Amino acid sequence: MELDVRKIPPRERHPRIFALFDRLEPGQGFILVNDHDPKPLYYQLMAERPGQVDWSYLEEGPEVWRVRIAKKG
Repeated sequence: MELDVRKIPPRERHPRIFALFDRLEPGQGFILVNDHDPKPLYYQLMAERPGQVDWSYLEEGPEVWRVRIAKKG
């Protein structure tokens, strides 16, 4: 599954990402597509879902960032 947030209004992005993450079963994940490095999201996920998140960069700009975000199983 891929979630492209580039066309989602910025204030709606993190709530939508968190809702999707919370619906995942352990071991499941999705690909986040963004137009900038989503490092603030990384820190927020690590703070609010400690020990639950696997985060792997698949593509690191300069125009597109793709990150696999998964729920640890």
